[in-house]
Amino acid sequence: MKIFCILGDERAFRTKSPAMFSGVFKRIGISAAYVPFKVLPHQVGAAMQSLKSLNIDGANVTIPYKSSVIPYTNVLSEGANIIGAVNTIIRNGEELKGYNTNAIGFMDTLEERGFNVTDKHAIVFGSGGGARAVVFILNWLRAASIQISGRTSSRVDDIISKIGGSSTTLEIISKQTPTANIIINTTPISSVDDSPEFAQFIEKQDFKECELIVDLNYGRKDNIWKRKAGLLDVPFIDGFAPLAHSARRTLLLWTKIDVEPIEFLKAIDAA
Repeated sequence: MKIFCILGDERAFRTKSPAMFSGVFKRIGISAAYVPFKVLPHQVGAAMQSLKSLNIDGANVTIPYKSSVIPYTNVLSEGANIIGAVNTIIRNGEELKGYNTNAIGFMDTLEERGFNVTDKHAIVFGSGGGARAVVFILNWLRAASIQISGRTSSRVDDIISKIGGSSTTLEIISKQTPTANIIINTTPISSVDDSPEFAQFIEKQDFKECELIVDLNYGRKDNIWKRKAGLLDVPFIDGFAPLAHSARRTLLLWTKIDVEPIEFLKAIDAA
């Protein structure tokens, strides 16, 4: 039997990944288990070492450890190295190799929707690992501009210097809402309960020429981004699609078996 896991803080127990992968393993006839592990910040190094000592075949990494696991990997894929964030790990004996399937999963999602970002203007809210993956793909696909609004200016500056894009702030946006053909939320905020102030801010923005809104969070009630898309009469994508596409790429790395994203969504529904 193969053993896979997800490393994160307490949110590891709320992610759909265990149900999703367990369901897909069963569907395709792989003898495997997938378990969530809560890791405290000072335990990240020990947790990574445990992947070797416990013979874990592969792991996912979720917030807030997508960047902090990097010093404990032996090898990084080219994409993960540029992005500076890892969400998938393969163990090969004593070697841990880190990948970022969030980025290509986001690209696959846009392709599935038929949205071409080349020469389009984008706004990305957030400055964590999800934002880094999104900016990487937007830059790779030659978006005309990528404005990043994050709570921590130093993290935004790091994305810009290493990956691309330009900085903006909520204050700047509120004074003159910029042109944005695509808006991507990578923050944890998707409802009024998450942040009434931010929800009110988003509600007030015009977002001229918007054609698509993507929220990387999934399963949120009263989603402010979905509501905004409805008011602007543009398509909305929540985090289930990027999650399924990313999971497809992760499973392919772990097992060399390609499973369509719809099967991951079916596994979530059946859980």
